[in-house]
Amino acid sequence: MSRREQRLLFLVAGAVVFFDTVFYAAVVPLLPSLTRELHLTKASAGVLTAGYALGTLAGSIPGGILAERSGPRVTLYTGLALMGSSSLAFGLLDNVGLLDGARFVQGFGGAFTWAGSLGWLVVVVPAERRGSAIGGALAAGIGGALFGPVVGTLAHALGRGPVFSAVVLVALGLAAAVGLLPAPPRSSPLPDREPLTRQLRRPAIALGMWLVAVPAIASGAINVLGPLRLGQLGAGAAGIGATFLVAAGVEAVTAPAVGHLSDRRGRMFPLRIGLGAAAVALLCFTLPRDALLLAVVIVLATVALGSFWAPAMAMLSDAADTLGISQGYAMALINLAWAAGQIVGAGGGGTLAKAAGDGLPFATSAGLCVVTLAVLLARQPHAT
Repeated sequence: MSRREQRLLFLVAGAVVFFDTVFYAAVVPLLPSLTRELHLTKASAGVLTAGYALGTLAGSIPGGILAERSGPRVTLYTGLALMGSSSLAFGLLDNVGLLDGARFVQGFGGAFTWAGSLGWLVVVVPAERRGSAIGGALAAGIGGALFGPVVGTLAHALGRGPVFSAVVLVALGLAAAVGLLPAPPRSSPLPDREPLTRQLRRPAIALGMWLVAVPAIASGAINVLGPLRLGQLGAGAAGIGATFLVAAGVEAVTAPAVGHLSDRRGRMFPLRIGLGAAAVALLCFTLPRDALLLAVVIVLATVALGSFWAPAMAMLSDAADTLGISQGYAMALINLAWAAGQIVGAGGGGTLAKAAGDGLPFATSAGLCVVTLAVLLARQPHAT
């Protein structure tokens, strides 16, 4: 594939993950109005919010299987079709159960779009540039998460129907762009794929998935408890929104740089730094008695946790090459780890905080980082 064709692939893959996260994050500003209109409880609002992650969890393995058997192009078409149809349903329906279902289908489709996009990228890009490519795609995804609340606010002003119906046009446009991409290189035939349970027992695969799950667990807890604690310390909606906007913006800027660093210095180098920094930041979560100081802690924790993504995903991709696993299926395992971590972090963090205060879930997350750092320091670099 020529440089020009690679740039086109980067643009299309980045656009796909950007719009996927836009409509994932667009629900946030709509929650208060949906709660009033549909008489949702906090638990019901939580289910609506978590529907995307649950869908991603369910769609991870099917998306990987489709990417392995039919290739990334078909996988992307499937994901875009699910994204467009589920977003249209979310814009037109007024039943909470059906809205939950639409969010679930959107997450299910997201598993396909991410597996197709990243699987295509890592097949085309040389292994020594894999971290940089993944970091660039992550930056596009984070940019979508930043823009999502703007779309949600627009939907609140104009109505969900017109705004979310437009996603059908976006999905069609992205599908047309995918059709312009040159065919991915044919990989050599893979041996019969091992059962999932056996793959997960491979040390390199298990470690890569764990390094995706750890930041997802911690960030899930931050997303639930961070806004609540900021509010208790006197921050308003604008201050809370600004905190997470700054955190995501810094993470988007640093993601490509961390990926590039992992290409140059090895996957372990940024991971060890991130684990140490994240453990310290998470332990500091309950110390501030001022909203501004807590906002700084949240930004630092988010950036430290964000430094895991590109090197961990590239590590898992490298392991897939070594073990003869298709890259589409490797991306599916990444989706599986992320979704499971988000569900555990958001649900478990809230439950622990209710039982014993905010300190316990963040001390637990920090402990996971410390134990993982100890494992990385003791691990042989090429163990599989």
